Amino acid sequence: MADLQDRIAGLKKDLLAAKGISQTDLAARIRKTGFRCQKCGECCRGEDNSVVVFPEEIRRIQKATGLHWLKAVAPPEEGEWDREGCFHTLEWRLLKENDACRFYQDGRCSIYPVRPRLCRTYPFYLDEGRLMHSECRGLGKKIEQEEANNLAESLLERYLTEIQEAIHLLERYRDFERGEAKEGGECIVHDSEGEHRVSKDKLA
Repeated sequence: MADLQDRIAGLKKDLLAAKGISQTDLAARIRKTGFRCQKCGECCRGEDNSVVVFPEEIRRIQKATGLHWLKAVAPPEEGEWDREGCFHTLEWRLLKENDACRFYQDGRCSIYPVRPRLCRTYPFYLDEGRLMHSECRGLGKKIEQEEANNLAESLLERYLTEIQEAIHLLERYRDFERGEAKEGGECIVHDSEGEHRVSKDKLA
């Protein structure tokens, strides 16, 4: 429990530091790196494609599409089993079909106006306040000031949200006794709202 409280305290310090990041400086760093989306869709496809989404993002997608929760997202496959044979994991991922995001259709994003923050800011992300980027063929291309400003704003919003979601998750997290995999049982997804119990047959 002490370790959990230490982690929460550390995240709250990170949140305070994050609020002090200059959007202007971040936009300048983005312009120096350069980026222009090539509309190749490579970030939407592939075995390694995994987009973390938070509850409020999922609800925006649901509102826009009318889809059931589990038709939009799924639990990640990484996790642990408890003594009752339930599988525990953290957060949600956009559902995939044939190694591509299920919303990548006909060469475009079908939920573009409500796409998650991770998609809005790709290939950039913030790690301990430092601007980082994933591999992307659009890097190094000229980016206009207004676009850099908008991207910096979205990045800061994403970074703050990620820290806040992590804090809320840990505050609501209930630990469990580890066990072995068993037939049946449930999948328990821990997120910022608490525990979501999903029967495994609904994930099939």
